[in-house]
Amino acid sequence: MTETEHNVSLRHDWGTQEVAALFTLPFSDLIHRAQAAHRAHFDANAIQLSTLLSIKTGACPEDCAYCPQSVRFDTGLEREALLPLEQVRDAARRARAAGATRFCMGAAWRSPRDRDLDRVIEMVQAVRDQGLETCVTLGMLESEQARKLKDAGLDYYNHNLDTSPDYYKEVVTTRSYEDRLDTLGHVRDAGIKVCCGGIVGMGESPLDRAELLRQLANLPQHPHSVPINNLVQVEGTPLHGLDPIDPLDFVRTIAVAKIMMPASYVRLSAGREAMSEAVQTLCFLAGANSIFYGDQLLTTTNPAHLEDLALLDKLGMHPEASPKYSDIDSAAAPRPDTAPRAARTQARANAG
Repeated sequence: MTETEHNVSLRHDWGTQEVAALFTLPFSDLIHRAQAAHRAHFDANAIQLSTLLSIKTGACPEDCAYCPQSVRFDTGLEREALLPLEQVRDAARRARAAGATRFCMGAAWRSPRDRDLDRVIEMVQAVRDQGLETCVTLGMLESEQARKLKDAGLDYYNHNLDTSPDYYKEVVTTRSYEDRLDTLGHVRDAGIKVCCGGIVGMGESPLDRAELLRQLANLPQHPHSVPINNLVQVEGTPLHGLDPIDPLDFVRTIAVAKIMMPASYVRLSAGREAMSEAVQTLCFLAGANSIFYGDQLLTTTNPAHLEDLALLDKLGMHPEASPKYSDIDSAAAPRPDTAPRAARTQARANAG
């Protein structure tokens, strides 16, 4: 699918009550609508595989209440310096060998300094040399920084909205919702594809979930990737101890996201490790078509990649071999019985 096709016949005028009504549809009707929307734009049996590596962990000055990397919370996470280039290159090589088509790099910064950005650019170029799509999440960006990343060949930039504008102040106080929208604008203007989603299970109301998706779908362009995180509660963070979201409410969130943004990848992100195979299957049926793939997701555990491949095989599904919105030609993923062990990666939870 071309960039033009991605933007054809997609709505950007969703109303609050209209989105809320989607969430209250009978479950079978909701899933039917989501599956129809999904099949209009994607192979319904293909799942895009991404690997996530933390290239700089801990000591983030922000106060995001879900994040164990904040310097403000005692979570036992040790601060780590920016990884060496060769370590990133090796992780990317292993990820591609294990079947991933996109390699995402996360750094616990409020915003990158220029000298750090230069080192990240070297990493982006090294990952592209391995035949992988590239994605980074580095915090807030200025317009010139976004242009430098684009010139380096960056495919995706992840910057989540997290939740609704109204609930946002209950989760983050050190940067505003408008700050996040400004960064997304700089990324779009530079010509980088946007990866943007949010986190559910943070104590928000169903209306907050609807409003989060409305904000995403009413952006000037739909995000090419929409990660939906199910809060991973980490002891020491303010959100530890909350009642978890009902699994069927999580599936409904996936389905509504797909109906509203049918040409976007909808990714099962943080929290998938705690989901049963049945719940993951319902999410795929609801239109989720991307997963983080590897032994660890940021600072939380993620199902081992061999188990992921085995589940897809059980469902008659398969890894997506070639990225839809990129000119990178990636090799097909190996079968579960032949895939090598992927590199263990460490990074932060609930981050894209």
